[in-house]
Amino acid sequence: MEEPLIPLGLMSHTAHIRSHRKPRRSATTSIAVRAGVAGGVLSMAAAGASATAYAAESTTQTLELPTLTADLAVQVAESADATQQAAANYELQAERDAAAAAAAKEAKKDLADAKKKAEAKKKAEEARKAAAEAAASRSSERSTLSTTTTASAPASGSVATVIAFLKAQVGDAYVMGATGPNAWDCSSLVQAAFKQVGVELPRVSQDQSMQGTDIPLSQIQVGDILYWGGKGSAYHVGVYIGNGQYLDAANPSKGVVIQDLSGYPASGAVRVL
Repeated sequence: MEEPLIPLGLMSHTAHIRSHRKPRRSATTSIAVRAGVAGGVLSMAAAGASATAYAAESTTQTLELPTLTADLAVQVAESADATQQAAANYELQAERDAAAAAAAKEAKKDLADAKKKAEAKKKAEEARKAAAEAAASRSSERSTLSTTTTASAPASGSVATVIAFLKAQVGDAYVMGATGPNAWDCSSLVQAAFKQVGVELPRVSQDQSMQGTDIPLSQIQVGDILYWGGKGSAYHVGVYIGNGQYLDAANPSKGVVIQDLSGYPASGAVRVL
């Protein structure tokens, strides 16, 4: 049905003005707005997190050492000086230790040398005393020989033959290992002399000193064999011919000679005739 027409004169004076009230939002619009706001907030949060992470990464990658200040430079220089001084001190200590070790070694060597010198001096003194005692003993023997051997019985028989043969060789040469007739060594001459009367003696001095009967030097007689060195280890032999003399093949410079027993006393004597 049709609405009744209202006469213009009867219409309200506000009827032609639009309502000033805001239009009511629909539920759909409100939800959309809320969703948009939430989305914006989430986008901002994500963007902020991304920016923070990027800032952290950038900071890590572009970290730079701080610039040295004047104070820090001084500290570094002082530290370097201290290190250099420590090294110098260490080197000096090493040199001192080496010098001390060398000095200790030298002192030890000097001590050893001093001990050796002291021992050598002691041995020399002992040798001097022994030589003095030996000289005194030889002097006593010479005195004994001078009083006893002058009364020795004259050579006769076999002894005379031995002495005659020996004197016939005076002036012959001394040659080590020679056995005559014009060159001899000490033991070959003694062996040849006693062979003239049928007495067979060993070839060398050591063995000849072991023959016959031992005779004290104070009681030796013409024809006794004299030896120098130990009995059984004698290094020289000769024959006593009386009046404090003996005959021997002495050495290359003298040859066969007659010598005074007082000048070179024998060590012992043996009698084989």
